[in-house]
Amino acid sequence: MILAISALTLLVLLHTEAIAQDTSSGVTISIPITDENAQDGSIISSTAKGYVLSNTAYDQSVYGVITENPSVFIENVNLEDTKPVISTGKAYVLVSTINGEVNINDLITTSTIRGVGQKATANGFILGTALEGYSEPNKDTTGKILVSVNPKYNGSFTAQGNLLELLRSGLDAFPLSPLASLRYFLAAIIAIVSFILGFMYFGKVARTGVEALGRNPLAGRMIQLSVVLNLLLTIAIMAIGLGIAYLILIL
Repeated sequence: MILAISALTLLVLLHTEAIAQDTSSGVTISIPITDENAQDGSIISSTAKGYVLSNTAYDQSVYGVITENPSVFIENVNLEDTKPVISTGKAYVLVSTINGEVNINDLITTSTIRGVGQKATANGFILGTALEGYSEPNKDTTGKILVSVNPKYNGSFTAQGNLLELLRSGLDAFPLSPLASLRYFLAAIIAIVSFILGFMYFGKVARTGVEALGRNPLAGRMIQLSVVLNLLLTIAIMAIGLGIAYLILIL
């Protein structure tokens, strides 16, 4: 009798564990998705044309993940062609190694593969955080890993791109937090002011050089050298301004 009870308990525990491994944690709702390629683990984006499989990296319209085996499902019976989609919680997500091997606690974002996620290595919109690793030499192969789903903009990566790329990522992140907005605003102002001051300074120097050359043609070589040196100084002013703007964005 004791052996029978123990065996039954073990079977129940194993069955429960197997179910838990395939079940998401969180509330899913029915979302109309007509894409025939939509499947369990596909990443969904919300667009003006409706809910579709995401197909761009760091998609700012990322919404959630299709979960065919949810723990809680709120279904709208009035809608047709729906799928259970989770936007906050834990779910199994399709991923690939198109942007590198995925490790635990890596950020997961959308990719150019429809409905499939990838490791995030730059600032931008993400789907969530990987709770499992994924390693596959073939980048065209996909697998499922558990992800803590929480779509949002991430700006935690140290900036590696140029100033224009940083400003573009800031625009992609609209609306920004007040602190982030202030940083981008200050960086833009400093960059613009440095260019204005540089052009004004060089314009004044060039005009003065032309006037001096007209008054004293014999000193033409010295005047030309002076103009060149002031041009280099102008470039230095612009570079310093851009450098300060860059530091404001990455610190």
